[in-house]
Parts: sequence; C-alpha cells; structure tokens
Amino acid sequence: MERDLIIKIAYLIASVMFIIGIKMLGKTSTARRGNFVSAIAMLIAVLVTLLDSQILSYTEIFVTILIGSVIGTVIAQRVEMTSMPEMVAIFNGFGGAASVLVATSEYWRMAHEAGYSMEMVVGVTIIISVIIGCVTLTGSLVAFGKLKGLINGRAVVFSGQHAVNAILFLAVLALSVLVVLQPNAEIWMLGVLAIALLLGVLTVIPIGGADMPVVISLLNSYSGIAACATGFVLNNQVLIIAGALVGASGIILTQIMCKAMNRSLVNVLLGGFGQTSSSAAAAGGGEDIVVKEVGVEETAMLFESASSVIIVPGYGMAVAQAQHIVRELADMLEKRGISVKFAIHPVAGRMPGHMNVLLAEANISYDKLIEMDQINDEFANTDIALIIGANDVVNPAARTNPGSPIYGMPILNADKARTVIVCKRGMSAGYAGIENELFGFPNCLMLFGDAKSSMTKVVSELKELMPA
Repeated sequence: MERDLIIKIAYLIASVMFIIGIKMLGKTSTARRGNFVSAIAMLIAVLVTLLDSQILSYTEIFVTILIGSVIGTVIAQRVEMTSMPEMVAIFNGFGGAASVLVATSEYWRMAHEAGYSMEMVVGVTIIISVIIGCVTLTGSLVAFGKLKGLINGRAVVFSGQHAVNAILFLAVLALSVLVVLQPNAEIWMLGVLAIALLLGVLTVIPIGGADMPVVISLLNSYSGIAACATGFVLNNQVLIIAGALVGASGIILTQIMCKAMNRSLVNVLLGGFGQTSSSAAAAGGGEDIVVKEVGVEETAMLFESASSVIIVPGYGMAVAQAQHIVRELADMLEKRGISVKFAIHPVAGRMPGHMNVLLAEANISYDKLIEMDQINDEFANTDIALIIGANDVVNPAARTNPGSPIYGMPILNADKARTVIVCKRGMSAGYAGIENELFGFPNCLMLFGDAKSSMTKVVSELKELMPA
C-alpha cells in the first residue's frame, strides 16, 4: 500500500513537471529550461515505474535503457543543425513504434489467456494505440525520407488515391471490430497492423515538402495520442497525462502552422501542394522576371550606409551552415550603431521553430528573434532586408496573385523595405514549386552564391570599409 502511494505521488509530481515544462517551451528564453524540466519529469516517471511490483526482470530493462541512451547520445552529438527536422521526424516514428509494440504485446498476452474475453474499453484503447502508432511510424519514415532526399520530396499523387485511402480506412475499422469480438483470432490483429502501416505511407506521400512543418507537428501529435491510448492499455496514469499533453500541444501547433500558411488541415492532408506544374509556373510568372545582380563589394557598401537591417533566415541558411557568419555580420553592424533584427516566419525551414533553433545555436540573442506579426510593420521603415535562403515565405504572390498556389498565405513584408538583398544559390523555385515575384522587384538585388561563402566575403569587405 505504501509503495502504491509513493508511485502515485511521484506520478503526480512528474505530471505537474510535464505541464510546467511544456509551458516553458512556449518562449525562446525559457525553452531550454523547459526541455530540462520535462526530461527530469520523464526520468522520475521511468524510475518510479521500475518500483512497480509487476516488474519481472530488471536486467533486460537496464540493458535496453543503456543501449537506447548510448544510441540517443551518439545521434544527438553527431546530428547537424540542417538535419534536425529529419531527426525530429524519425523520433516521432520511434514514439509511434513504441506504442505499437507495447499495445500489441499486451494484446498477445491477453489473447493467449485461457477463456479470456476482451473488455470493450481495453479492446478499443489497444486498437487506437496500434492504428495511430502504425500511421505515425510509417508516416514519419516517409517524412524522414522526403526531408533526407531519399525519396521524392514533391507530392506523390495518383488517380483514385483518396478512394483507396477511404477503403483502407473502412477495412481497418472492420478488422478492429473483429479484434475486439474475437481477440483469440490473431489474424485480425495482423490485418490491422498491415493496413495501418500502409495508411501511414499513403497519408504522407501526397504531402509536398512545403508542408513538412505541418506534417512533423501533426505526426508529433499522433505519437502523443498513441502514447496516451497505450497509457489506458497499461493503466498507467503518467503515460496518459504525458501523451495527452503531447497530443494536445501538437494539434495546437499544427493549427498554428496551418494558419501561418492560410490553409486548413484537411487541405494539407489531401496533399498535392508543392507539385510543380505549368499552371503554377505560369502563376509565378518566372519567365518574365528580370533580376538585378549585386556583388559582394556593393553589398558591403549598402550595409555601410544603412541605419537599420532586418535579416530573414530560411532553409538555405541552414543548408549552408551560415548562421555563425550571419551572427558575426549582425555583431559587426550593431557595433557601428546599426539596428539589426531577425524576422522569423512560423513555417520557415523544415520543422516548427527550425530558424529559432538554428539561430540560438549561433548564440544570437532571443530578443532579436521577432515573430512575423510583430515585425511586419517595421519593414517599410527599414533600409535593408537581407534574405538568406528564404523563398516562399517572402513571395509577394501570396498577396497579389490569386492564381498562385500560395495566395492568401501570410508572408514577411520584406519587399516593402527600401532595399532587399537576396542571398541565394540560383533562381530555383521554393518548395511550393513557383518562382518568387520579389526577385524582379526594382528594389531587389540578387547576391548569388553559397550563403556561408557570400556572407564571409561581405564580412571581410565590411572590415575594410568599417574598421573597428
């Protein structure tokens, strides 16, 4: 009785710490502490669970904890910031896999008990955990492949796709009913597993790369919901609470991402966005764009005469690993009395908060990272908007061209700055598959080249023009 009381109190403490940790993750200034608090809460939950009298063998548990910890530590230390979205995607998949394995093993144990008749509540929670966990697993693997470039990053669609998905969904529901009614017939559970895994693939392949931030946050929510259902299967309160928190916060974040793209979640899941077509290209008007190129020396001279600069980071900066030289540029400008801020679009990069993480790694002060709604009005009074690797999130077609696939999507008003400098490798389209109208604007100058190399040359020029 005393052991049960200790377990319940510890679970309550861990649950409160989870809530506090997630709350702290809402601000960049407290995010690291929030992550630490949540990690401690999870450690408490794991350790207390080991006190449970139903534990049969600690040897296997500690061996698996050791193996998992080593793998996680190695991956975390070796992963590059550009690969962070892929790591988040694969970790979501691991969460789904864990839920599937636990729920399936519990089902197998119950199914082989002599004369066992599965209760409706237990059967439903097992099925929910298995289906959502399988969809999360294979969906996350597809998202990982798209982000890593292992499979086509564009939307993959085929005729009758939605009808096939609907038929498979109805089939998995029918099999789920049979699992509950006939728990001793394992063939039904195997059918549920197979179809659910296939649904995960078919759900994500029609979603283009431009929607990856939404997909990652949604899959994160799925992993939480699956964990919550698994908590009901095991009658583990802290797993229920932690899963519910992850699921709810993931859904909220997904809604924020969709709002930032002016699209509904249904529209994202139906897929097709990010495909390149002749109509989309025509909507972008790429053939009519005439750009003005600028060199490193001219760029440095423009910075020398500026009084305010807003830097717009994008995925291209992450690929080039240019965040550190960009910080050096910002520090140099600020030492000479030039105002420097960073404009952050909610869906810039390949996962929610990608740019915040990237810039934080370069030790750029949190108070310089300004969200889109707060900084958009400042562009009109800014001398230079420096765009590094961003594309769709600064495309004016979202405001002006009803025929554009991104029409209506809130964007950063970089085009309203007095001078816009775009640092980009070439004229390739963004993940939305359309040309950027901004590149042809009279106040826009194109600085072609690798972001890290170009910014390094600009900083060197500035050191000559603006000696300390």
